[in-house]
Amino acid sequence: MMKRNCLAVILMSGLLLAGHVCLANIRLPQLISDGMVLQRNTQLKIWGWASAGEKIRLRFRSRNYTAKASAEGKWMLLLPAMEAGGPYDMDIGGSNHLVIHDILIGDVWFCAGQSNMVINMERVKERYPEDIKTANYPRIRNFFVPTAADVSALHEDLPPGKWMNATPENVLNFGAASYFFARKIYQQYHVPVGIINSSVGGTPVEAWTSAEGLKHLPEYAEKLKKFQDSAYMQQITRPLPLPQKSTGPTAEQEGRQGENPDAGMRGTLKWYDPAYVPRDWHPFWLPGYWADQGVRGLNGVIWFRKEVELPVTEQGKTAMLFMGRIVDADMVYVNGVFAGSTSYQYPPRRYLIPAGLLKAGRNIIVVKVVSNTGKGGFVPDKPYRLVIGNKEVDLRGDWQYKVGQVFDLLKNPAPGPGFMMQNEPSGLYNTMVAPAVNFAVKGVLWYQGEANTFQPAAYGYLLPALIADWRRQWHQPDLPFIYAQLPNFMEVQYLPSESQWAELRQEQLKTLAVPGTAMSVNIDAGEWNDIHPTNKKDVGERLALLARKLAYGDKKLVASGPLYESAQVEKGTISVFFSNTGSGLMAKGGGELMQFAIAGADKKFLWAKARIQGDKVIVWNDEVKQPLYVRYAWADNPEGANLYNREGLPASPFMTGK
Repeated sequence: MMKRNCLAVILMSGLLLAGHVCLANIRLPQLISDGMVLQRNTQLKIWGWASAGEKIRLRFRSRNYTAKASAEGKWMLLLPAMEAGGPYDMDIGGSNHLVIHDILIGDVWFCAGQSNMVINMERVKERYPEDIKTANYPRIRNFFVPTAADVSALHEDLPPGKWMNATPENVLNFGAASYFFARKIYQQYHVPVGIINSSVGGTPVEAWTSAEGLKHLPEYAEKLKKFQDSAYMQQITRPLPLPQKSTGPTAEQEGRQGENPDAGMRGTLKWYDPAYVPRDWHPFWLPGYWADQGVRGLNGVIWFRKEVELPVTEQGKTAMLFMGRIVDADMVYVNGVFAGSTSYQYPPRRYLIPAGLLKAGRNIIVVKVVSNTGKGGFVPDKPYRLVIGNKEVDLRGDWQYKVGQVFDLLKNPAPGPGFMMQNEPSGLYNTMVAPAVNFAVKGVLWYQGEANTFQPAAYGYLLPALIADWRRQWHQPDLPFIYAQLPNFMEVQYLPSESQWAELRQEQLKTLAVPGTAMSVNIDAGEWNDIHPTNKKDVGERLALLARKLAYGDKKLVASGPLYESAQVEKGTISVFFSNTGSGLMAKGGGELMQFAIAGADKKFLWAKARIQGDKVIVWNDEVKQPLYVRYAWADNPEGANLYNREGLPASPFMTGK
């Protein structure tokens, strides 16, 4: 907020405003605020805005600094490199006086990407209760950047945010992977750690790259040129007509309005009412998808119900209802009372049942599911249970269902996402990266790629382009850039097959040719049924291991699993050589090596035998007389991939040759 002192001159001949002089208060960027962590051992920029020509005075650690605002009202000060320490205060004065409190000097990491970098500790709290309970690290700080997007202009500042200390309460809002990274770094080096988490779910790598970083790529340069055309932007961002005002239920409550409204909400007794008597309901085995249980091609509103018997000892107690994951949206009722809802498929369903709602004897759980497109239902291998204190009631098994509304997708197709700036070239760089590049950092953590799996080959030049771009923008040509390779995901294939996820992992592996980069392998950290796996500790701690070697200089550390280096064809076999073998290669769990496939010139891959010999793996199949290519863990979800080094780190998936 700016405070203005204005002088108005009123002439006697009329109420004519002849002129005014205004002074603007000193204003600081969002990152320069209470609780911030500044990067140690490097020159620091402190910047902001004020009236043109205004003199700025800054005092920090008993030293004074001055600057003068430019004609555009911008100013910047340079502070010398400092050792780790704090807390300190910073005094800034001009037309107004500001004091920034509780400043630490340590290591700052810029963490970016899509949803798996966003996922916070609250989302994985059932997996890591002890880690949350013991999160008392006042010298670990997190700044989460709220989502903002703009394809047309660079923004001067980030959306409003604040630095937060790691406490059991605050850590729930920390990104899980970045928190486990920061904790490991802090425990190793005992210096303050600052995390700037600038990430947005479902976004592609090109959205995070500047226009300058994409200008050499014609398909993106052309788009970026159009984004500077105001008429074009007005056309593609024109809002849709507003719907008619309705006094009835919301879309989430009613399904879609139309000729066949949701029958479950239409009658005198709603289907969630305990007095409602279900008739003509069908059996359903939960979890599962209704397409696999005799109902084909159905999108719409489907109601599910289950009766649960509870003893008198559980009557009236507070409980937690876990309903796994549901595709797409849901509303949940317990004994006729609304318990909660979720509007899209990815979050875990966890609903608090308040005291006094559960009763002895029969309790009715009703779940209304809205499926917009694709295969709707309850995702398998997720928790479906009612937890009352130390008692758990398993909710898997027999349920009943009835269709409340059918969506005619031919007549009324599901609305598309429209033009989303956060998915367009430079749309997030302009708003969530550019305003931060004056803030010195130790390095970058990057967890992204899922949104680019549809064009994996392009990732091979888009990721290096982003790395080069950010190093240029931060004026740090050797800026450490550490990224997470995509984990295993989706159904298991039991024959060698093609995979866009495997292709993208290959491009991530190739990006290690860029100096100053490192990659954590996470092929054992995913879940077949969830693009957001909860195992964020292995990911974060593996990233920290790589940082120790790349950014902190522990060159002797074995920080990665085996990485493909070269291959040699020898008399019907192919010898595959690796780096990062550590104290030796091994098949995790013992037994034979799995997930190796081999092919000749036709590239028709067959499962292969493989054995470890020193720092190489010899691969063969007697049916392939003239082998040329080897693949390892080449699938969306290569179950059983078991090549590791003896330090316990998994080998990266790879394909030899071109």
